[in-house]
Amino acid sequence: MSVAELKERHVAASETVNSLRECLKQKRASLLDTDVAGYAKSQGKTPLTFGPTDLVCCRTLQGHTGKVYSLDWTSEKNRIVSASQDGRLIVWNALTSQKTHAIKLPCAWVMTCAFSPTGQSVACGGLDSVCSIFNLNSLCDKDGNLPVSRTLSGHKGYVSSCQYVPDEDTHLITGSGDQTCVLWDITTGLRTSVFGGEFQSGHTADVLSVSINQSNSRLFVSGSCDATARLWDTRVASRAVRTFPGHEGDVNVVKFFPDGNRFGTGSDDGTCRLFDIRTGHQLQVYHQQHGDNDYPPVKTIAFSISGRLLFAGYTNGDCYVWDTLLAKVVLNLGSLQNSHEAQISCLGLSADGSALCTGSWDTNLKIWAFGGHRKII
Repeated sequence: MSVAELKERHVAASETVNSLRECLKQKRASLLDTDVAGYAKSQGKTPLTFGPTDLVCCRTLQGHTGKVYSLDWTSEKNRIVSASQDGRLIVWNALTSQKTHAIKLPCAWVMTCAFSPTGQSVACGGLDSVCSIFNLNSLCDKDGNLPVSRTLSGHKGYVSSCQYVPDEDTHLITGSGDQTCVLWDITTGLRTSVFGGEFQSGHTADVLSVSINQSNSRLFVSGSCDATARLWDTRVASRAVRTFPGHEGDVNVVKFFPDGNRFGTGSDDGTCRLFDIRTGHQLQVYHQQHGDNDYPPVKTIAFSISGRLLFAGYTNGDCYVWDTLLAKVVLNLGSLQNSHEAQISCLGLSADGSALCTGSWDTNLKIWAFGGHRKII
C-alpha cells in the first residue's frame, strides 16, 4: 500500500471518528434535560433552613502576621496546619487554640500546605518551585527552626497545590504553574509520574489545584487557568481520563464530593460547578449575583461530610453556604458579626465534619461549629 493511500485512509478514518464524536456529543446533550436542582424541585424537595446560630464561630486562631493562603486538617480532627505570607507554617491544636509548631520556611512565598495522613509530617510549596516536607517529630536546629526533612525538586514553575495520597505518608501529588501535576515518592524524593506537560491531553495553562479521590486514591482531579478540570488515573500518566469544560475563567479550586463520584469546582467566572466523573456531565451551576452584574471570583470550596452543603469563599469577602441539592444559598458567613475582616482565602472541614476552619487575608483563622438544633450535615 502506497503512502498516498495510507494518508487517504487516515483522513477518512479521522473524519469518521470526528463524526461519531459529534453524534455522541449531541446524544449526550439531548439527555441533559435537567440539573440537580431542577430534578430535586420536581420531587418536592425544600431547601435547608439555616440561621446565624446554626453555624457559629467558636474559636479564632491568631499568630500569623501575613495573609493566610492555605490550611489543612489532620485525619484525627483536632490539628490544623496553616501557611501564610509571613513565611511560616503554624500547626495548631484546634481544641485549645495553642500552637504546637511554628515553622520558618526556606522560601517565604508559600502557596499551599498539607498534613500527611498520620499527622507526623507536613508539606508545603510555593514560588520556589519545590515541595518541602517537614517531619514534626524532628529535633530543631541550633536556631530553633525545624529542618526540612525532604525537598521534592522537579517542577519548572511554582507549586500551587499539594495533597498526600490517602493512607500513605510516602506519596504526594502536586500541581504547578508549569502546567503539570506530579506524583512523588517522598522516600526517594523522586517523581513517580508526571501528568500533562508534553502530552496533548494535559493542561494548557497553570495548574492551580488538585484533589485526590478518597474512595479510590488512584484517581485525582486538577483545575487550571485553561478554564478546565481534568480527571487523571495515576496508573496512566500519558493522558487525562476525561476533560471537563464549562467554566469561563481560571479554575482556582477543585474538590471531590464525599462519595467520590462527583467533584466541585470554583472559578474566576464567579461560579461553582458540580461534575460527574462517570458521565463527564455538568450536574449543577452555583452562582448568585453579588451586586450590579458583579460575580466575584471563587477562591476556595469545601463540601460538608454528607455533601449537602457546599462552602465557597469569594474575593469580596463573602463565604456562601450552598444547599447543593437545590442550588440555594442558605447562609453567608461573610455577613456574620464575628466573621473575617478580609476575604476568606482557604477553608476546610474536619475529618468528622463537625467543624469548619476558614483562613483569611486578615491573618487569622476561625473555627466554626454547628450549633443550635443543627447536627453534622
